[in-house]
Amino acid sequence: MIEDISALILKTIERAPQWLRHDLLSKDAGTRSRAEETLAAMIVDTLPHGTAGAAEG
Repeated sequence: MIEDISALILKTIERAPQWLRHDLLSKDAGTRSRAEETLAAMIVDTLPHGTAGAAEG
């Protein structure tokens, strides 16, 4: 089960858009914080559904 969750989280991170990846590296704390919150929300959304994106089949 842990491996399944890890795989879902990894898939979510892999599909993160470029702007999010860029903002995670930002020196601006506000920008970085918003990116972290966005990524966390993506992960939270993925876990109960068991998929890493509706477009993936």
